Amino acid sequence: MIAHATSIPDVLVFEPKVFGDDRGFFYESFNENVFAEATGLRPSFVQDNHSKSAKNVLRGLHYQIQQPQGKLVRVTQGEVFDVAVDLRESSPTFGQWVGERLSAENKRMLWVPAGFAHGFLVLSDTAEFLYKTTDFYAPQHERCIRWNDSTLNIQWPIEEQPSLSAKDTQGLSFLEADKYS
Repeated sequence: MIAHATSIPDVLVFEPKVFGDDRGFFYESFNENVFAEATGLRPSFVQDNHSKSAKNVLRGLHYQIQQPQGKLVRVTQGEVFDVAVDLRESSPTFGQWVGERLSAENKRMLWVPAGFAHGFLVLSDTAEFLYKTTDFYAPQHERCIRWNDSTLNIQWPIEEQPSLSAKDTQGLSFLEADKYS
């Protein structure tokens, strides 16, 4: 795996070395030593999640105000536009966002550290999205920021209204949302 910087230094893209031939492919999807060298962290991943969504489904922007989760995310089928928003008030990149295209084809992974809101938009007909988390899901601490918040001004690659869950339609504005100190 090779780590690539994004415009927010704590958010990294990991690109695996893929070995393939006419029979298929092989790649190492996670290596703790490579991850630690790139991030300075050796997180304990405690939960793996897997979702499947249809085109134009937008999930997010989610985070947990307590038990914040670091997430290592990837796509195994289809393509998404994945977004991380820095909610750490003490950070020099507070309120900034990073967006990356993740797909089964490019096999890239995005490291979204604890202290960030996270969301994704499905660009293909369907997409299967996997993520490892550093803490357990705690619905009582979950928060949501509106996907189209005018302060954040995320440039989603979409031309129509996305398909949202009932929870995501209730998202708060960035200015109203709880942050991390």
